[in-house]
Amino acid sequence: EPLFTVEERVSMTRAILNHRFANVRVDIFDGLLVEYAIKQQAQVIVRGIRAVSDYEYELQMALMNRRLESRLETVFMMAAEAYSYLSSRLVREVFKLGGSVDGLVPALVEEKLKEKIQKK
Repeated sequence: EPLFTVEERVSMTRAILNHRFANVRVDIFDGLLVEYAIKQQAQVIVRGIRAVSDYEYELQMALMNRRLESRLETVFMMAAEAYSYLSSRLVREVFKLGGSVDGLVPALVEEKLKEKIQKK
């Protein structure tokens, strides 16, 4: 179960990315990714991979997406080694138990984690 709502995650992502990258748009959609990508006139889907277990899942998704829409290509990007072990679940657990997440998440996310955890 996500700690943050979709709206909270979108808001944080926009706040973090929009002032750094003018060509990035944060959006949400319902339905299939390939349908959304075609509506956006995308040609490529970029997916991040942290570990081999991610690759297996992402490969299955990429192959299904290709079957659904052959005009779309999927590109995998490997996470930097320093972040390859991270997951939202791990960050949340470390934070809840009083560990430092400094350098693992943007300052805004750490601030929102403090607000959210203190409410519980």
